[in-house]
Amino acid sequence: MQSFAAPALSLVTAMTRAAAAEPERTVAFQGAPGANSHVAAVQAFPDGLPLPCFDFADALDAVKDARADCAVIPIENSLHGRVADIHFLLPESGLAITGEHFLPIRHALMGSGPIAEVRQAMSHPQALGQCRHWLRAHGIEPVAYPDTAGAAALVRELGDPAVAALAPPGAAALYDLDLLATDIADADHNTTRFVTLARGSRPPLGDGPWMTTLIFEVKNIPAALYKAMGGFATNGVNMTKLESYQRGGSFAATEFFADVDGRPGDAGFDRALEELGFHSKWVRILGTYRQARERG
Repeated sequence: MQSFAAPALSLVTAMTRAAAAEPERTVAFQGAPGANSHVAAVQAFPDGLPLPCFDFADALDAVKDARADCAVIPIENSLHGRVADIHFLLPESGLAITGEHFLPIRHALMGSGPIAEVRQAMSHPQALGQCRHWLRAHGIEPVAYPDTAGAAALVRELGDPAVAALAPPGAAALYDLDLLATDIADADHNTTRFVTLARGSRPPLGDGPWMTTLIFEVKNIPAALYKAMGGFATNGVNMTKLESYQRGGSFAATEFFADVDGRPGDAGFDRALEELGFHSKWVRILGTYRQARERG
């Protein structure tokens, strides 16, 4: 496993020690202190103890190994689409989705010299993609790095005014960098949706609205997906997301990831799920949770 850049290590060490003392309060996230995932974890669980993890697999393992109560993981962005790999990691993790959180993203360029000297910007590929027009307009080359705040820590370690970082504004103070430009995303609506993952599903009690996330594989017959979706239409159940995936090198996109309004126990939802199962090889619910933002 790779490690964090040197300027982040002391912060990571202190946070890890605090989390180890109270795992039942610990919230794992991917990235160095100051990353957007850190901000989301603090907002979603203000009384929690954030635990920085180098990659998504490490964060999920922290929950599976009971070193953390839950993990807050980005799943999609309004500008750049789904977060790479996470849709594959979710089903394999064995964890359940128990909540969601929406974080408005505010990227800043930070470095150790004037903006006129910056030639490269390091950051997570999602952040670079969300600011690609701004970077191109300023003649700055994007350089991929595993996370935003980690890039800020590395830029501090390098001390090269030609290399800057794209990270949340708060990371500049954490890593003693100068803020060179703020709010540089290509659209004002830039928002990332995070999901909370825990070791066991939690009953959807109280008022909704509710969301259920599920995966399924349709039968390999003509119009299978069309027929599988029919139950949602006839029962008035709204499907807010449907994405296909290829597995096993077959290039047959028959596995799907879906977000559906409602929860098991709702009559229309149950009828739609029953019909989906009839036209699918298998169906698996990843979690039912209260919507942080109503769809539609």
